Amino acid sequence: MRKWSDQIWIAEAPLRFYGVPFGTRMTVVRLAHGGLLVHSPLDPAPPLRAEIDALGAVRYVVSPNKLHHLFLGGFLQAYPSARLFAPPGLPSKRRDLRFESVLGDAADPAWAADLDQAIVRGSRVMEEVVFFHAASRTLIVADLCEHFGPWSPRLTRLVARVGNMYAKPRMPPDWQLSFRNREATRASFQRILSWDFDRVILAHGALLERDAREIFRRAYAWALGKRGET
Repeated sequence: MRKWSDQIWIAEAPLRFYGVPFGTRMTVVRLAHGGLLVHSPLDPAPPLRAEIDALGAVRYVVSPNKLHHLFLGGFLQAYPSARLFAPPGLPSKRRDLRFESVLGDAADPAWAADLDQAIVRGSRVMEEVVFFHAASRTLIVADLCEHFGPWSPRLTRLVARVGNMYAKPRMPPDWQLSFRNREATRASFQRILSWDFDRVILAHGALLERDAREIFRRAYAWALGKRGET
């Protein structure tokens, strides 16, 4: 695991999606009461578990969207006392899992002192819950933003070029095309951009370690009804 800030750590693992190596990333946040919130968990192999356990007790496990669910079952087996929170759409997809509740636009009281959150609305196919850690000025996302470039595997670079994502932090184009409710989309991104973030932890690709709010403002100008990157 890598330390991101005083209260945030990240871990990475290989992952292929339709044969393309995208990789994936988990975020662990130590909350004010000492418990841990785990965002988009990885497979809890013993070495990773030992590192997590050294940070504190896992209290909450969060799936940010209905694609990030592969390791939820195994993670809850490793941490049976943890409470699992789902994004919109996932409970009907994973009926085998017991969710505490479905995430909304207001932070759960368990982590409201540390994290704010918002649902990215407006798409017909998927809604993602994004989180903001004010103390470190960090936005935590899953597929809302992906970032591939010369550092990525060859096949990933090819796919990124085809999708006009090469060296451009942005939303995957197929998901972007599914946003038809412009009013809901605009409100979601206005909420995100109202937060004072400078860095972004994302699940796939290179991290955004500075000037992230301005990068988002340009990359998601289309969601705000403005001319932006193409």
